[in-house]
Amino acid sequence: AREALADLGVDLDKISEMEDDAALGNGGLGRLAACFMESAASQNYPLTGYGVRYRQGLFKQKFEDGFQVEEGDSWTKNGDPWSMRVESEYQIVEFKDMKVRAIPYDYPIIGYGTENINTLRLWQSEAINDFKLNKFNEFKYDESVYEKNRAEDITRVLYPNDSQRVGKVLRLRQQYFFSSASIKDIIKCYKKSSGDEKLVKIEEKIRIQLNDTHPVISITEFIRILIDEYGYKLGEAIDKSRVIFSYTNHTILQEALESWELSIVEDTNPRNLEIMKLLDKVLLEDFTNHGFSDEEIENMRIIKDNNVKMANLGLYLSHTVNGVAELHTEILKNSVLKDWYKYFPEKFQNKTNGVTPRRWLLLSNPELSEMITELLGSDEWVTDLTKLKGLEEYIDDEAVLDRLMDIKHAKKEQLAQYIYENEGIRIDPNSIFDIQVKRIHEYKRQLLNALHIVYLYHRLKEDPNLDIIPRTFIFGGKAAPGYFRAKSVIKFINEIANVINNDLTIKDKIKVVFIENFRVSYGERIYPAADVSEQISTAGKEASGTGNMKFMLNAAPTLGTYDGANVEIVEEAGFDANFIFGARVEELDRIRNEYKPMEIYLNDPEIKDAVDSLMSGEFKDNDTFMLFDLFNSLLKEDGGKADQYFILKDFRDYINAQEEIDREYRNRREWAKKCLKNLANSGKFTSDRTIKDYAENIWEIEPAKI
Repeated sequence: AREALADLGVDLDKISEMEDDAALGNGGLGRLAACFMESAASQNYPLTGYGVRYRQGLFKQKFEDGFQVEEGDSWTKNGDPWSMRVESEYQIVEFKDMKVRAIPYDYPIIGYGTENINTLRLWQSEAINDFKLNKFNEFKYDESVYEKNRAEDITRVLYPNDSQRVGKVLRLRQQYFFSSASIKDIIKCYKKSSGDEKLVKIEEKIRIQLNDTHPVISITEFIRILIDEYGYKLGEAIDKSRVIFSYTNHTILQEALESWELSIVEDTNPRNLEIMKLLDKVLLEDFTNHGFSDEEIENMRIIKDNNVKMANLGLYLSHTVNGVAELHTEILKNSVLKDWYKYFPEKFQNKTNGVTPRRWLLLSNPELSEMITELLGSDEWVTDLTKLKGLEEYIDDEAVLDRLMDIKHAKKEQLAQYIYENEGIRIDPNSIFDIQVKRIHEYKRQLLNALHIVYLYHRLKEDPNLDIIPRTFIFGGKAAPGYFRAKSVIKFINEIANVINNDLTIKDKIKVVFIENFRVSYGERIYPAADVSEQISTAGKEASGTGNMKFMLNAAPTLGTYDGANVEIVEEAGFDANFIFGARVEELDRIRNEYKPMEIYLNDPEIKDAVDSLMSGEFKDNDTFMLFDLFNSLLKEDGGKADQYFILKDFRDYINAQEEIDREYRNRREWAKKCLKNLANSGKFTSDRTIKDYAENIWEIEPAKI
């Protein structure tokens, strides 16, 4: 294609740049699901994905005077050539107050090196009667399209702001909409292929994996259909559900476990609420008869404190529950879901996440891919990533190490050019590219990174000749529209960048870039160019992470806490090839109630100096009190514990780890060994391995014969 277009004077890369990223998910869950779909297709597993076809993505991120501004992300404005609208296979979804049509759009998921093509089916909500001509002719123009607009609102925006009740209702409507449509579609497909009109053996042929709590309402919808449309008794429907459904938990954060007020569920679909109440009664009787304590039962109830607990619903009615990294799964067993694990240990499995090497190495880093194929003598590694282990025999080969560093430098030059074209900031490819790209959240601790930059900047102001390797700090990520404190962190980082990048006295020894609108296509340039992968979440808070795997796959050492999949990364590549710092889960659990961040602040002058920059006026706040709020979150927060993410606790250790990076980077060959060691030991972190594990140990299916 590239050669054919070149003959016409057309650059394929420029055409590729014109295509919008599909707004099918933004954050770890969406990108992980995309990797799973690709891996399943490449390994011939007969997997269909279901989701929502949003008209608008999360949002396009812009910065105005340092503040995040959200703009619409109409990702299909230039058409959507990859999907096929299959109007004949629509489903009707019924809400309390209206019915809508769920129109499927099918996307081919093309397997690598196989003739298999799986399907991603995304549902778009449309009105059954989308235009009332009589109302229009009566000059009631708004009323003529009222039903159309209400129906389309359901799939208009990915993750609508749910800080108010009306947003929560829309969020649950979205979840019920695609869950109901998908369950109905699965049943329809099963009946067509099996001829089993009464669904007698459906549990022998169908497996449904719930990707976190968002689609857990699928379970009650399945039970509702079996009872209301096929005449099953509640117990029979429960038995089938427990074979068919499995639930993946992606988080330990309570807000992400989802708890819906009964009135919101009532406003969405009252019949599903009735079934939830019935299931809660069954659970209560079941657990009481088995001698569970009252406290345990209360913690495991489906309906508690006038709310539906979606995680408990998923746990009770699922065949299996899995975490997404070894540490995460252990925390689920021993803390978050300990009552469930006590009585149902057989339900629990671990499935450490992975990423597809086709997207995140072969496509995004062709220079490195070519070197790997050359050194290993074949491209078998593309579908068997464990073969990268063979690269370890070159760990002392100076020519290979030099070539690896040359490739890294070329990718840094490419990213520097792209950043200049898109952000207008010049950065030095000879500096250390220290990169943190992910959603902006307090537990991911972009604030720790920012405060360290302030610390380093103040040292340079005191001594402009300070002997440090020039460093470029690159941030990327979006804050949820209603997440004030995350937006405050963005403002702080942008103000740091504004001050540092315009200060000639520090001789360009540090630069700060917060790229706008981080997305997959930007990530394809960022991951191959990183020298340092920042994975600095509070220990015990990051379930897994997948960005850490993409950096590792592109030969970047991790600067991280002992958290999520970082634990497994250092198990594979070694502590000597990475930079692990900070308190571990056990220590934080031990000190949580006695922790006094003010003591650290008062006893460490350099940390105090960095934190005081939030209040000193050094960085512009525009009288919004955003930086004041960040200061209080570290030291004086009312209504909760200060510094609940232990930023000050880990700050000094983080400084030490950054200084170690500065020392180690000076020896080009030894640094290259760290990079090669990470690359050679990244084989575990392929989504091929993850999806094979799901298939064999949860779904109990084998690859199809193509």
